[in-house]
Amino acid sequence: MSEHMSEQKPTFWQVVVSTLGAAFGVQSSKVYERDANQRSIAPYLVAGLIFTIVFIFTVVGIVKIVLSAAGAD
Repeated sequence: MSEHMSEQKPTFWQVVVSTLGAAFGVQSSKVYERDANQRSIAPYLVAGLIFTIVFIFTVVGIVKIVLSAAGAD
């Protein structure tokens, strides 16, 4: 990739799409190259951490709802 691409900071939506793509394992090589050529991994680390926390709370919430509906306390 060119140095021009690596000097541009990723937009919020680029980081979100990259994080979701990485989480589900469906990321194009073009997006992967763009992300790999970034100077800082901080936005991706923060987005990954937030995604992981939201994912865990979502799974725990769904399990609680299902167990509650099944009559388990």
